[in-house]
Amino acid sequence: MLGFLLLGVLALGVSRGLLMAWQWERVGATDSVLPMLVQGLRSDLMTLGLFAAPVLVLLPPLLLIRRLRWWIALCCGWLALSLILIIFLELATPQFLIEYDSRPNRLFLEYLVYPREVLAMLWNGYRGLLLLTGATVAGLTWVFTRHFSQYARDTNVWRTSTVLLVWPIVVIVLFVMVRSSFQHRPANLATFAFCDDAMVNSLVANSAYTVLSAAYSLKNETQSSWMYGDMPMTEVIQRVRTGMGVPPADFTSEERPTLRRQVATAQRAKPLNLVIVLEESLGAGFVQQLGGIPITPNLDRLAGQGIWFDQLYATGTRSVRGIEAVVAGFPPTPALSVVKLSKAQHNFATLASVLQRSGYRSEFVYGGESHFDNMRGFFLGNGFNSVIDRKDFATPKFVGSWGVSDEDLFEMAQSRIRTLHAAGRPFFMLVFSSTNHTPFEFPDGRIELYDAQKQTVRNAVKYADHALGQFIERARNSEQWADTLFLVVADHDTRVYGDELVPVSKFHIPGVILGADVTPRRIDSLVSQIDLAPTLLSLMGVDGEHPFAGRDLTRTLPEFGNTPAPVQARAMMQFDQNFAWLERDRLTVLLPDGSSRQFAFDRRTKTLAPAATTDPEALREALAHVLMPAWLYREQRYSVSR
Repeated sequence: MLGFLLLGVLALGVSRGLLMAWQWERVGATDSVLPMLVQGLRSDLMTLGLFAAPVLVLLPPLLLIRRLRWWIALCCGWLALSLILIIFLELATPQFLIEYDSRPNRLFLEYLVYPREVLAMLWNGYRGLLLLTGATVAGLTWVFTRHFSQYARDTNVWRTSTVLLVWPIVVIVLFVMVRSSFQHRPANLATFAFCDDAMVNSLVANSAYTVLSAAYSLKNETQSSWMYGDMPMTEVIQRVRTGMGVPPADFTSEERPTLRRQVATAQRAKPLNLVIVLEESLGAGFVQQLGGIPITPNLDRLAGQGIWFDQLYATGTRSVRGIEAVVAGFPPTPALSVVKLSKAQHNFATLASVLQRSGYRSEFVYGGESHFDNMRGFFLGNGFNSVIDRKDFATPKFVGSWGVSDEDLFEMAQSRIRTLHAAGRPFFMLVFSSTNHTPFEFPDGRIELYDAQKQTVRNAVKYADHALGQFIERARNSEQWADTLFLVVADHDTRVYGDELVPVSKFHIPGVILGADVTPRRIDSLVSQIDLAPTLLSLMGVDGEHPFAGRDLTRTLPEFGNTPAPVQARAMMQFDQNFAWLERDRLTVLLPDGSSRQFAFDRRTKTLAPAATTDPEALREALAHVLMPAWLYREQRYSVSR
């Protein structure tokens, strides 16, 4: 195994060095050669550990039946085969880079489904390269077979007691290699993303690792919205387009059916900057203005100072679902959030990629580890210019399990806002808090505790509100306030639970838009998180094209003077495999077995009761709006450019 690791590290290191030298024009522009090599070694050890693990698991049972020689032969054969496969993928990388500007990924796996067509293409178009690669692999097979056969012949068989003493040590070493992190979560592809050049990021990991990651992600894409039922795509498109409240003439593409031209309702000589504060796990139950307990006085005060949403609903129960909705304007599906899915890692529409076309710089500021849930990879691949996370906080005042405190986070955000504002270029900043997350750690002496025990969710929420209040107050007193739009919104509620098919009350979240010349008003209509992105663009004064499936609320809600309203207010939610479509006083729930349920919804008490009648139109609307995003993702039709 040690020989396998040494040979593997050497081969992968040489391959990475050659690839970096070949792509030096783009690699050199990042000024990060040493970090690429160090993180590359880390990914190589992870990969080699993954390949070594299976045979290690087989050692105890073969030892028990006194077949240690069998295990030695199996181990040597497997490691030789693994090394050949790993190097083969490295040999395939240059041509894949030429074709797709990336290491082998999900597309590489998709091509394996069509071996005859692929082989014919390679033979006709890359015959010399194919023959050279084949000869190289054959040569490596001969070399590695002889190399590992020597181990099989020369290895002395230890006593059983010696093997049992050494085996746990090797297991621990491999576990540390594969996990490659002593933090809350193991390293992943997002760990190795450090710039906004997706191709350069892909060079950090090795090709075996990128292919294995793509294979692993495929299991998350097997869940399809089609389990709820079938509908002609023409009807799906027609219903979704109508529901967006957009005139037919404003849609600009048949290939990308949600792509539309949007003219801002607030016409400005200079469009506003944008700062979104995404608050972790801050449900309506913590906000007195929304009927909750009084532990967010600062947020409550903001209700009268901006555009306050009384009936805003999250699309899901995870942070990545909130990011998907707020930053990408993308509706929920039963699959994982697109933040984590392979086809959305590049050329997927976000506020950053849309604003990039208007000259904006976009930054993500987070106090924890940005590779969590693949945030770093998703953002850098889709319009964000930089990511600031835990490692960038030189001397934080407080560090908890999930990262620096919200006060440290907002100080960093304020510093970056001043810097970006001084540069004179329009900017978009996404600030993501993390204090309100178990184990609910925050600095002492900042708030009067609501609960006697310090580390509780309610005390954490109260501290998060304290830090938010300081941030907004500093922003209000700064010169940036006059030309910056601020959105404060929750990603989701904490612990979404309940015995209903969809616990609607646990999807109710606070949201408020502040800053610049925003006229305070309260929005009583139903609003979904996916409506925020197009609405922000309109208030900022940004004209352009985007595929966001939500509504520009300034053109669709009666609170903005649209009477009669062109479309009925609605919200949508995904709770595990149940999809909910909420309209006025009716909730329609689609179930994974293809059935559905409808409920009467009391907006005042947030309670459900069986509906007295069935509304087939609501069922069709719900089905169309859960089928469309799955199709847009699968067909890769949610982008601002081809």
